[in-house]
Amino acid sequence: MFEANLLIGGDDVRACDGATFERRNPLGGAIATRAAAATVADAGAAADAAGAAFPGWAATGPKDRRAKLTAAADLIEKRAADFVAMMMDELGATRAYALFNVRQGVDTLREAAAMTTQVCGEVIPSDVPGRLAMTVRRPAGVVLGIAPWNAPLILGLRAVAMPLACGNTTVLKSSELSPGTHRLIGDAFRDAGLPPGTINVVSNAPADGPAVVEALIAHPAVRRVNFTGSTRIGRIIGEKAARHLKPALLELGGKAPLVVLEDADLDAAVAATAFGAYINQGQICMSTELAVVDDSVADAYVAKLAHKAASLPAGDPSCGDVVLGAMIDREAAQRVAALVDDAVGKGAVVAAGGTVEGPVMAATVLDRVTADMRIFHEESFGPVVSVVRAAGPDEAVRFANSGEYGLAAAVFGRDVGQALAVAMRIESGICHVNGATVHAEPQVPFGGVKASGYGRFGGKAGIEAFTELRWLSIATEAARFPF
Repeated sequence: MFEANLLIGGDDVRACDGATFERRNPLGGAIATRAAAATVADAGAAADAAGAAFPGWAATGPKDRRAKLTAAADLIEKRAADFVAMMMDELGATRAYALFNVRQGVDTLREAAAMTTQVCGEVIPSDVPGRLAMTVRRPAGVVLGIAPWNAPLILGLRAVAMPLACGNTTVLKSSELSPGTHRLIGDAFRDAGLPPGTINVVSNAPADGPAVVEALIAHPAVRRVNFTGSTRIGRIIGEKAARHLKPALLELGGKAPLVVLEDADLDAAVAATAFGAYINQGQICMSTELAVVDDSVADAYVAKLAHKAASLPAGDPSCGDVVLGAMIDREAAQRVAALVDDAVGKGAVVAAGGTVEGPVMAATVLDRVTADMRIFHEESFGPVVSVVRAAGPDEAVRFANSGEYGLAAAVFGRDVGQALAVAMRIESGICHVNGATVHAEPQVPFGGVKASGYGRFGGKAGIEAFTELRWLSIATEAARFPF
């Protein structure tokens, strides 16, 4: 069992009232982490510490910031075994997925470190003689990052890496389901030599989450908010941030469509579908949930995908090499099973999987899904591909755009020009031609549209999100005024 205290001002501290909460392994039920349950006062102390550290960190040169962030990335890489064990204990994740988190998380942090010298402005021509006009980007202040459990290292680091690179200080509000993993992130930054208060980690019991988050958003030192999680909670975060006139970057739910055109390479499309749908049991915002397939190739595609799904072992990752581990809890598996049952009751066909044992659900293919079924519209967040048959590209685009979400998508077709034309018509922040819906790189702008949120992480878009753009001018000649 891991003991996760709060990290405030560089110190390990308990909650001010001594309260704790437990995160249990979803498979065996053993206590994985006992974490400090922060109060509103603890949240305020973390924001105070970040505010006190801000002037010094903002004044630190880009070379020194880059060196410390790179050192933190090196430490995380060296401690990969600790992070993997923690994710397997807290989440029931497979070893392969936990290692993927380490690799992608380290890449995210190293990319942020490389961006410290890219926080740039520009010179703008002025109409006033003898005046030099320019813009500069300055750190915003304290950035609150609220990270989810489903990719705890990748998304925990994403919540703080670019803000730190830009000269901000941070408070990482950890997930109640992965408090140990998120606390290990704080340890790595502290041990890499970041000054006390530069990064603070706050954990809270589930019942206390709304009050803790509201206190952090309202704190005067907090200038930016970023949240990755469900659309339902994202709406609440966005409303609270707006009430305090604080910009929020929201990366929310998704129901990624993968469109298979009549000329698609079916083997490639099936491989991408299986990866996108079943990695981490479908518990990824980019997970392939809808396969929108041209009628002419749908039978062959379903047969191939069902064969692939049936070959993927599911079970307890601690007992053997499996592709699918546990969902986050038994209730999540039952919720997805209920969506499947609703669809079958309305005419859908289970082509593979569909079975649930505790928190483990087999890789599932659901064929002949239609718009009157809940699973057509609702985010399942589980290992289910819903196959929707379409009569040509126009209907495929209509199906792909019919839901409220717009994060990731993919299109498969040998005629790349036609596939790209279809991709351009899909309403999503991200779309890959002949690639899986689950794909991210730290240097590209990442985010969605519609109910999948707004704002972008990554690259120069991340710099824009976590800095203030200021206009400065210098008069090189005596100015003339009308009076």
